[in-house]
Order: sequence, then C-alpha cells, then structure tokens
Amino acid sequence: MNLKSLIKTVPDFPEPGVLFKDISPLLISPVHFKNCIEQLSQIADFIDDADAFVGIESRGFIFASALATKLGKGFVPARKKGKLPPPVISESYSLEYGESVLEIKQGHGAVVLVDDVLATGGTLKATEILCRRAGYDVLGAVVLIDLPFLNVLRINGREVNSLIQYGPGE
Repeated sequence: MNLKSLIKTVPDFPEPGVLFKDISPLLISPVHFKNCIEQLSQIADFIDDADAFVGIESRGFIFASALATKLGKGFVPARKKGKLPPPVISESYSLEYGESVLEIKQGHGAVVLVDDVLATGGTLKATEILCRRAGYDVLGAVVLIDLPFLNVLRINGREVNSLIQYGPGE
C-alpha cells in the first residue's frame, strides 16, 4: 500500500515556509491505518525488546498507543508542559519554529520513542534526554515520516526508522 499518497502537504502551516504533512486522510481509513501500524511494528529489530512506547505529543500518541495495543506493551506519554500532574521531569528544546518544554513521569524499562514526523530532530532528541533522565532505557525511535534533508539524528546510536521519506520541496 502506498501510504505516502494519502498524506497531504499543506504549505505555510503553521508558519510561513513550513510544508505541513497532514496525516488525517491516512488515519481516517481503517485499512490504511491498520496497515501503517502493521508496518511500523515491523520496522526495527529492537521493537520486540521494548516494554513500552513513548508517544510524543500530540500526533505521536496516535502511533505509540496503537503500537502498544497491537504488541501488548505499555504506553508512556511525553506531554507539553503543564499537561501531566506532578511530579514530572522536564526538558526544554527548540522547534523548527519556536521553543517548547516536554514533560514525562519517572519510570523504568526499555522504551521506543514514537512520533509522526522527524524534521530537525529537536523534539526526538529532547525526548531521548528526558526519558533517560526519567529512568528509561531508550532503545531507538520510529516515525511515520522523515525529512532526512533536515536532520542527521541518531537515537541510542541508531538511525531513526521511518516508513515515509520526503525530499526538499516535497
């Protein structure tokens, strides 16, 4: 199945110059969404070793919780500041178009980071640092979409695994 054909590019959202990847058409199709989760569950050899999937707010929640359900693993939300009750561990980071703070609850076990899009890598890198500070062993990361021309990110020494890649201007 060609999942890439279901993703729509929205120019100048949320800021001028940004080409936003709208995954809504993929999510609304039960056949394509199920196929997407099946592919993500098989994308990396370390996934079976995970105790939980860390979903990065907000669209990472969709894929991480579906993977957790499919594979019988836990789900850990990495949320924006002020969305989790205390106590939490916090990490500040830079986005393509601003600054933000992520928070997570302390825990333990092996985790895989999950997000929808890897652009410059700031959010994934901050989540890796945050998870380690909170007591988790980060195995690696999986994303639906990678924009490799914007990043050279490695998580736990491994390339980030993705189902779909876009080049400049796509």
